[in-house]
Amino acid sequence: MSTTSTLLQVERVSVRYTLRGAGLLAPARALEALSDVSIAIPEGGRLGVVGESGSGKSTLARVLLGLVRAQAGRVAWEGRTVDYDDATAMRSLRRELQVVFQDPFGSLDPRMTAGQVVGEALQALAGPVATVAAQDRIRAALSEVGLAPAFANRYPHEMSGGQCQRVAIARAIVARPRLLVCDEVVSALDVSVQAQIVNLLHELSERYQMSLLFISHNLAVVRHLCDDVAVLCQGRVVEQGSRDAIFGDPQVQYTRELLAAVPEPNPTLQRARIALAVNVSRVKR
Repeated sequence: MSTTSTLLQVERVSVRYTLRGAGLLAPARALEALSDVSIAIPEGGRLGVVGESGSGKSTLARVLLGLVRAQAGRVAWEGRTVDYDDATAMRSLRRELQVVFQDPFGSLDPRMTAGQVVGEALQALAGPVATVAAQDRIRAALSEVGLAPAFANRYPHEMSGGQCQRVAIARAIVARPRLLVCDEVVSALDVSVQAQIVNLLHELSERYQMSLLFISHNLAVVRHLCDDVAVLCQGRVVEQGSRDAIFGDPQVQYTRELLAAVPEPNPTLQRARIALAVNVSRVKR
């Protein structure tokens, strides 16, 4: 991991959901969504969290945002424990920590133009801003994500999925957060658009030294974008380390199987990689 100062730290966080039983009289059962999870994001760092569906990735994001309460553990911002019941502290934290969600259409209000969406976030996070200055900042935010000023007057139904996701990113960065949480932000987009959005996030992170928590099941994207990687399996971190270590020399069988599942254009290399994962699995048993 990076040796720079730690911006966000998650220490031994556990989340348990109570689920209704399968039948009318069946007892409720507990689902361990996260179990003893610890991660750290350095200032300006980019951490990728990977794992199959149901591994707890989105629950982790919701814990950081205060949308889900952990039954155990703590979240610390610059070394200080985050108190999600402190409204004043949370207003301050939300200026520093923003999120981009998976659904580019569902995360935008269909009754608001792109300019209104970004402007609402600006006023809420940065406080009252004069009209002229606000319009300048809105146009600048849209320009930073590759949208022309004319997009300020467009509604979500007048834009493509990629354009809507750019608006969502503009909304998230308009108040200059220090950490951006990206929860499967490219999974609903076409492959060509995915590459554009990932390159945009990389550029913004570099330009503003903005940290990223990038949650994804797409390992190729994580390898391109992130410095460090944490691998989640059934709510537990089974392996974490630098990008080169995780992709070059994974120590855990689950990580090897994830990597083997990523398509390789060269069929010879793909067969060799799958064979290696299978052989290692047999040796472990």
